[in-house]
Amino acid sequence: QVQLVESGGGSVQAGGSLRLSCVASGYPGNFFCMSWFRQAPGKEREAIAQIYTGGGAKNYAGSVKGRFAVSKDYGKNNLYLQMDSLKPEDTAMYYCAAESRSRCRTWIGEADYWGRGIQVTVSS
Repeated sequence: QVQLVESGGGSVQAGGSLRLSCVASGYPGNFFCMSWFRQAPGKEREAIAQIYTGGGAKNYAGSVKGRFAVSKDYGKNNLYLQMDSLKPEDTAMYYCAAESRSRCRTWIGEADYWGRGIQVTVSS
């Protein structure tokens, strides 16, 4: 059974930083791509970062570009999100997601596997 478990969330003041981690287990190989999503109260889930595990290409939503950085461990399905210059509008549940086949549906909000999410709260 594939599991994705996020950690590293919490509360921080505006301008601060947090680093989220996502540890994957139960998958026999490397995912094709991995992503971070977030969902704020009363809003739809939003894709914010994506990484292709083969070539390492990364893509970001405009709302986080230049402030957030996605990375993963080489040869492992562990995913990270370094979040700097945090703003109150970054407050949300953050989810890790992964795709097992040769496709990456991040920007249409779909994935094969999802974590349960972790809360990030940014106060002004």
